[in-house]
Amino acid sequence: MLRQLTMAPRSRKQLEDKLRQKDCDEQVARQVLDRMEEVGLVDDEAYAQMVVRTQQTGRGLARRALRQELRRKGVDDEVAAATLDDIDDESERDRARALAEKKMRSMHGLDATVQTRRLAGMLARKGYSSSVAWAVIREVIADAPEHQPD
Repeated sequence: MLRQLTMAPRSRKQLEDKLRQKDCDEQVARQVLDRMEEVGLVDDEAYAQMVVRTQQTGRGLARRALRQELRRKGVDDEVAAATLDDIDDESERDRARALAEKKMRSMHGLDATVQTRRLAGMLARKGYSSSVAWAVIREVIADAPEHQPD
């Protein structure tokens, strides 16, 4: 069990699943995990914050995608909601714009409709709402040098 924690932080649910896989008695598993929580080795709130921080920075995920990621990792919905409440709309929009600007650099010279379609798909996969995505896409395409009037 400690080896699982030394490889990477884990949620309580992930550790429960691993113990179940090893045919560990449920009551024993519960006691071990309760004790690990008491001494601070298992902390779903800290784990959720770490996942949100790394996934936002590394992959640029929006709240919706982060919520799915936390659910997939077994983090309780209440803990996930509390963690995601810390993300403000403005920073999420800024992150979407930065992603779109980065993507635009690799699409120089393409038609605006192709750029729009690709940006919309990328932002949707990252979990951004359509209202944020379309606002950012309009701005980024309008600001692109190839779409500026001469």
